[in-house]
Formats: sequence, structure tokens, C-alpha cells
Amino acid sequence: MVGLSMERGAILQPLKMSMEHSQELVRTESLWKSAITILPRLLASFLTRDRTISDQGCMTQFFFFACCAGTECYLLATMSYDRYLAICHSLLYASLMNLKLCLQLAAGSWLAGLLMSTIVTGLFSKSQFCGPNAIDHFFCDFAPLLELVCSDTTVLRLVTFIVCFLDVVFLFVFTWVSYICVIAVILRIPTTMGRQKTFSTCSSHLIVVTVFYGTLIVVDMIPRTASRRQLNTVLSFFYTILTPMANPLLYSLRNRQVKGALGNALRKTVACIESSY
Repeated sequence: MVGLSMERGAILQPLKMSMEHSQELVRTESLWKSAITILPRLLASFLTRDRTISDQGCMTQFFFFACCAGTECYLLATMSYDRYLAICHSLLYASLMNLKLCLQLAAGSWLAGLLMSTIVTGLFSKSQFCGPNAIDHFFCDFAPLLELVCSDTTVLRLVTFIVCFLDVVFLFVFTWVSYICVIAVILRIPTTMGRQKTFSTCSSHLIVVTVFYGTLIVVDMIPRTASRRQLNTVLSFFYTILTPMANPLLYSLRNRQVKGALGNALRKTVACIESSY
């Protein structure tokens, strides 16, 4: 995407607030979740064959991952609310979704993710770990770490349940209720072209929401038994690595300028290959 931006300077023009800014926030946050919290340690393990991580390093990785994952849930809910206002209350959209509200929603999403991550990580750091000290996962996640705790985890489980309900279940329901309202309005549009044009404004976000929440809920619901741990790891890889890497592509390919730059880049590549023969 950086290469396409350099290819066509028009892409660098200021984006209007609302949907484009929300998408940029989700793209940035998703990349942080994978590129900063997971990939550096994962790549270092592959290159050095050293799969050990310190207690402080593990808690730090868990803290930033939980913060980014929680923030992403709030940002996805914010984007669904944005689409709800834009499609279901289009006449009032410009006055409701202004710059001040966008900044407040973005800041609130990060603060909520930071607060919840701080609470859970703080309780985790006070727990007593024992056993083999081997995490059966490719990063420090909640369930693998919980298996190593030998002290009482009642308070930790209760607080985490409340946090997950507010951060995942409630926001998941809110997001899908918003899209149910959006789809109901789209179905009432009389023309096929009108329905397709309206749905295209939220299709990429709907794909990201489905993949993110689908894999996240399945991972949390599947018991970590010996026979299902490999499936759990594969699904975790989807929402921690693959989805953040695919987000920029999914969100940007609906932009006409990006499509034009991609077409120009492909034509130049083909021309260079043909001229070399």
C-alpha cells in the first residue's frame, strides 16, 4: 500500500472524516497488534531457534496484545455505528458524525482497551506460576497462561469474564444489531444498482468483522483439550496475523484511487517484463 501511495500522489490527499478515518484507525491498530506484539518475538524464535521468553516479556506481550485486541473491538463497533448513521439517518449524518465525535470515539476506544488490558494484566502479574513453564502457543495468550497458574484464579476468571462480556459479547451484539438495521434499509432500496452501491460502502468492514469475531469466538469457545489445541492455534493465527495483514488490502481496494494506482502498477510491471524479452 505504501508503494501504491508513492505511485499515485492523489491517494495522499486528505481523507474525509468518518468511514475513511475509522478504517485507517482499524488498519493501524491491527498492524500494531501483529507487527509489534507478536511478530517480532515470533520471527526471532524462527531465526535464533530460541523459543524462551522472560516473565516480564511475556506479561508485556500479553498486555499490548490485549490492549490492541480490545481496542479493535471498540473501533469495529464504532465503524458499524458510523455506517448505521450514514445509511439509516443519512440526512442527519453530517451533523451527527462530526470531527469532535470521531476523535472522542477513537480516544475512547483506545482508553477502554488500555484500561481493560491493565486490569487483567495486573491480576495476572500477581498470580503464582508453576509447572513446566512451557506455553503451548505461539504467543502469550490468556488461556495458555492460565494453565500455568497454580494459585487461586477465582477473582482473575471473574474479572476476565466481566471484561470479555463488555469488550467482546456486548460489542459483538452492538455491531451486528447495527448491521441488521443497515441491511434492512438496503433491502428497501427499490433499484438493484442502488442496493449494490449502498452495500459496497460497508461490505469490506462486514468481511473484517465476520472473520475477526468468528475466529475469536470459536477460539474462546473451543476447550483447550489435547486433540483441539492445534485447531485453536490455527484459528488464533487467523485473527492475530492474517486478518491484520489483510485489513489494509480489504479496506483500500474499494477506493477508486487505490484501484487506479494498482492498475497502473500492474501495467508498468507487464510492460517491463515484455520489454525484457
